[in-house]
Amino acid sequence: MTPSCTSRTQLPSEERQNQAVEGAIMLQQILRDMYIDPELLAELNEEQKQILFYKMREEQLRRWKEREEKARMEETVLRKTTRRNQSNGKHVQWLRGKDGEVWVWVMGEAPGDKPYEQISEELIAERARQQAQKEAEELRRQKEAEITKKFRDAMAQEKARIVAEKWKIEIEDRKAAKLEEEKIQEELKKREEEERQKGEEQIKQQEEIRAKELYLSLMQAQQHSQHSDDDQEWEEQLRRSKAADEERSHKARRARDEYRRQSLRAIQKGRVAGLSNLFQGASLNNDQEIKLNNSASPFQPLSAASSNIWERPSRPFSQDVIIRWFKEEQIPRRAGFERDTNRIAQWFHGIISRQEAEELLMNKSEGTFLVRVSEKIWGYALSYRQQSGFKHFLVDASGDFYSFLGVDPNRHATLTDLIDFHKEEIITSSGGELLLEPCGQQKNPPDYSPLFE
Repeated sequence: MTPSCTSRTQLPSEERQNQAVEGAIMLQQILRDMYIDPELLAELNEEQKQILFYKMREEQLRRWKEREEKARMEETVLRKTTRRNQSNGKHVQWLRGKDGEVWVWVMGEAPGDKPYEQISEELIAERARQQAQKEAEELRRQKEAEITKKFRDAMAQEKARIVAEKWKIEIEDRKAAKLEEEKIQEELKKREEEERQKGEEQIKQQEEIRAKELYLSLMQAQQHSQHSDDDQEWEEQLRRSKAADEERSHKARRARDEYRRQSLRAIQKGRVAGLSNLFQGASLNNDQEIKLNNSASPFQPLSAASSNIWERPSRPFSQDVIIRWFKEEQIPRRAGFERDTNRIAQWFHGIISRQEAEELLMNKSEGTFLVRVSEKIWGYALSYRQQSGFKHFLVDASGDFYSFLGVDPNRHATLTDLIDFHKEEIITSSGGELLLEPCGQQKNPPDYSPLFE
């Protein structure tokens, strides 16, 4: 039984929002630098260029308004300072009592006045409490960021693994996998809430302890300044207090790291391991070698175990890095393969230039297309033959989905899903592009050979 094609991926609102943030990294960098690589600009079609120029114009207006507001504030501050300096020439009149003499009030002697020692102690306690609250708020923000990042990464990894394996199982197994995935999500959310509550309790305890320590330190500093002019003892106490603070922070970080490591290990050995076993049975019958389409000899399959840990750079800077990225991230997601087979799709090409793609499409009919590995972004470029020339669309593959940059908001689980979807649905409303005929290879060996060696 052949798995049905899911054209559009329905994602939870929180995960969709996280993926949108990842997809906008390149646009944010362009708007921050107000510069785009000419070669990358050449890869964009007219609609993508118009959208990009509109965003850059909005950023220019925002910076201009921000600069004007800053200048206005500085002018307001300058005027207030000038008026304050002019008012210094006013005279002062002393308030006089019933006896005609200058009225004098001595703090602590009037009815209801607090002693100086009590007022000073209350001020010190308030300063200690405010400082402790500020430090606790900073710890709270750090803890929240750590928790959010950890569980977002865990969900993204689990989602990518499920998407990579979902076409290997029958319809009933996919339903069971979906139920298991929902259980894992509930388990992760429960663990996230428990860890957040535990972290909040730890921060509150540290806040109370810190407030007491600051209060004692400030009291000792005040007493020392009242009875001695020598500051060496106060500096020594400050040094010891800072050393103790650093030691407590180090222990707290070690405790959080150990708790995080144990939590992730428990999740991986628990329900996640059970879901992995669910896919294992369906993958035993698949071939162990990759058969390439239009090739005279088969290439060796990519080993599942990599000798080095792969860390993707911010952008591709060489063909070797692109080939490593494709082997590490795209082959496990079956990028370039036909659905339900181990043959390379006819429309798939390797790392070829824009000019080479147009030469392949030169004598083809309208609607002919090919997909090539991009040298500018982590993804692909879809080259399309239209009646009066060619169009090139960038396909973003930096996340766990595939989508056109700036053209189509739909996200697809696999590259094949994106191609099949636009065989029936147009890419842009103005151009009406439909993918009708794939453009195959004209070389032997094929231009995608280095990707599978």
